[in-house]
Amino acid sequence: MKKLVTALSISLLLIVASCGTSKTVRTSKKVIKGDWVLSSITYSQAGTYNTTLLNDASKACFEGSTWQFIPNNNTGIYTINNSSCSTGERHFVFTIQEVNAETGLYDFLLKPTDERHKSETNQGFRLKLSALSDTAMQWQQSVSVAGSSLIINMNFTKQ
Repeated sequence: MKKLVTALSISLLLIVASCGTSKTVRTSKKVIKGDWVLSSITYSQAGTYNTTLLNDASKACFEGSTWQFIPNNNTGIYTINNSSCSTGERHFVFTIQEVNAETGLYDFLLKPTDERHKSETNQGFRLKLSALSDTAMQWQQSVSVAGSSLIINMNFTKQ
């Protein structure tokens, strides 16, 4: 009986451990915590594009915006600062989702919300968290333009 209880305890421990957040995601949340500036937005192909990011504002409005990430409750706030745009704070919830444990690749899921972290549309955005260090972060979003793929690079600098 004692062996059975021990075996069940070990099995339960393995199940709980396998369902937890991976080390890569935990480390990423520690690094992302804090204040960032969306310093530049670039495209994978040369050209002029009329983009609305996160169903909110243009590239020009987002460049220079400030972002705060609070990973202990997966929330954040970004602020549009460009005076020629609709300025102010926007709230969001986010999740870092590991795509491949072997390569450490992960997606960043962002959902705009109100101040109480409730979404009116329940619409979110999947971005590739392509680079993350103590001082810089890059998100990539793939979009289709005239039947061909275009990658939008959003480059952040830590404050």
